[in-house]
Amino acid sequence: MSVTPDELMALAVDAAEDKKAMNVVTLNLQGVSLIADYFIICHGNSETQVQAIATEVRKRAEERGVQMRGLEGMDTARWVLVDLGDVVVHVFHRDDREFYNIERLWTDAKVVERV
Repeated sequence: MSVTPDELMALAVDAAEDKKAMNVVTLNLQGVSLIADYFIICHGNSETQVQAIATEVRKRAEERGVQMRGLEGMDTARWVLVDLGDVVVHVFHRDDREFYNIERLWTDAKVVERV
């Protein structure tokens, strides 16, 4: 069963929100970058929460048959990147999200509004 980029984005956002991720922002990179269709950016309040968010995103993607392309940063849990191909999830520790402020790097991307 194939998962569309839009379905994968929604799945990843739901997984992050279920683990109480804070300030979840989804950027639509279609037509802006070839890296991915969507960036999801969020943060947790502790290393344990950051790891739990990333683990849940990975678990839900794998349950839908999505092959994860990469997982970086789980050991320190300050900035974990979950590469699902069309969707890349950035899970920051609260203290590091503001410092890196990667949303500012992608000002050409539209913010996806969830209903």
